[in-house]
Parts: sequence; structure tokens; C-alpha cells
Amino acid sequence: MTCKEKFWLIPPELYKKLHKEFNFDFDPCPYPKTFNSLDMEWGKMNFVNPPFTKIEGGPTAFVRKAIEEQKKGKSSFITLPIPNYVNLLLEAEAQLRPLGRVKWLECTTKKPMKNPSAISGFFLKGKPLK
Repeated sequence: MTCKEKFWLIPPELYKKLHKEFNFDFDPCPYPKTFNSLDMEWGKMNFVNPPFTKIEGGPTAFVRKAIEEQKKGKSSFITLPIPNYVNLLLEAEAQLRPLGRVKWLECTTKKPMKNPSAISGFFLKGKPLK
């Protein structure tokens, strides 16, 4: 790691709250990092604060590794940056539905998009009127 790279650490009070709930036994992304956690076994309950840039493959590499570890019976809590509107939907108890890489159709030609991004849908169920 060089000083040219920018790293952000979780505030200690937030980490304490999460640790109390999840009881972490391994941090694959400590600062400063002295090992390659993508090529090793993780703990039973992992706190994962991955680099949010392409360092070490970026967040996607750590999400894939966490899924790999999940298949071995291990759990992970992963911090990831997301747009504010996603947080608003989750706080409103929206149900997340992964839709895959949707090949949106161009409105005039109706030709599908060549390189679609992954898309998720959010279902907000109406609440009973009081």
C-alpha cells in the first residue's frame, strides 16, 4: 500500500455496534493490510470493508470471495457504497428482486442494449391506511 491510495476506516462506534451483533472473528480487509485475503480461508464470521476502488479487484472481488466462503458455511457482513435512493428503499422495507443483466430495448429501433448492467427491482408494498 502506498500513501497515494486513499483508505477509509469504519468509525469505531459503528464497528462496536456491528461487532456486538455479529461477533466478528476475522477481518479480511484490515488497515494496513499485510496479506492477500482473496487467496486464503476466512473466519466463521467476517467483517468485510473492501476497497471501494479497483484496488485488489475492488468490492466485486470481495463479494465473490464472501459468496465462496458462504458456500463453506461461513458468514460475512460487507460494507458497500450504494446510492442514497437504495438506502431509502431498504429503510422503507422494500423487497429486493435481482433481475439480472436486462437488455433494455432502444426506444426507436427496439434493438437490445449490447452491454447491460445488472439491474435490481424494488417492491414497495402499500401499507394499510390508518
